[in-house]
Amino acid sequence: MKASLQPGIRYEHKFTIPLSKPVPALYPEAEEFLMMSDVFATGFLVGLIEWTCIRAINPHLDWPQEQTIGTHIDVSHEAATPPGFEVTVSVELIAVNGRELTFSVGTHDGVDLISQGRHERYVIDKAQFDVRVGRKRDDARSKNEDSGQ
Repeated sequence: MKASLQPGIRYEHKFTIPLSKPVPALYPEAEEFLMMSDVFATGFLVGLIEWTCIRAINPHLDWPQEQTIGTHIDVSHEAATPPGFEVTVSVELIAVNGRELTFSVGTHDGVDLISQGRHERYVIDKAQFDVRVGRKRDDARSKNEDSGQ
């Protein structure tokens, strides 16, 4: 992490909602989702907020060796947004506690406030993280083989 990773970093990201991001596309396996309206899905909204936070802080990390993972999200979803609308995501890094980062976040679609809240991320060493995930995968595979699954 660079010394510049400090509270007060702000970033704004604009994204036009494509036809591929409505609720029915979130889990096409779910009949319930397929029957819902073609509006921007909360799951995709969360991803857009994460993407914006990542863009805000990557210049302040030793990217790509250092990356961040989302650890907590607490946001509202207050307005439906149809595809074709441009969404603006505004984030501010409000706290740095070691490797824990807290952001204030908000989104707007040009007509309505879509969401507001907080998002937390954690700075990781990608190589070490990948090793741990690989061990978890191997341990689970061994456990399944031992149990005959």
